[in-house]
Amino acid sequence: MRKIIFDIETDGLIVNDGSKQIFPNIYVVSIYDSETDKYSTYEESELKNLWPILEKADLLIGYNNNGFDTPVLNSFYSGDLTKIQSLDILDEIKKSLGRRIKLDTVAEATLGRKKISNGLEAMTWWKQGLKDKVKEYCVEDVKITKEVYEYALKNGILKYKDKDTGQIKDIKLDTSHWEKKSDSAITHTLFG
Repeated sequence: MRKIIFDIETDGLIVNDGSKQIFPNIYVVSIYDSETDKYSTYEESELKNLWPILEKADLLIGYNNNGFDTPVLNSFYSGDLTKIQSLDILDEIKKSLGRRIKLDTVAEATLGRKKISNGLEAMTWWKQGLKDKVKEYCVEDVKITKEVYEYALKNGILKYKDKDTGQIKDIKLDTSHWEKKSDSAITHTLFG
């Protein structure tokens, strides 16, 4: 099963102006490809090199990818990336816990480490011309997402620190369906 774990950095959020959605520009997309066991990063102008990889994926994995990353990527793609099987770890957490929790909160309690920055700071870096710093941040988010995914798959739980009590609590997850291969991979490229 070819799994692509991914994250994007953009110049803003998806805006709904009442009649349509306005999508932000993409700074970078970083991925981990289980087939090559490598990380790579693509700027908006290089997305044509990313599409064939995504199209051959059996599973796209991210954190809030169904709510943000995939819709933003789809606004640049001539096909429909929602046709590829997807796992959104944040959606899985919300199903279990009834609310959303930041990746940083889950990573700190589960893995014992925090993200190196945040999306707002990445926007500032990009505007300052610090593209390599944004790429490093995005790859690091993919690494954390990969580790969170693997931990959940192995243990059936993730952890978070309760804001009210300060206690570390478990989020029980049903991971039995996470790696069931479907026939949803596109498996061809729209670009030559």
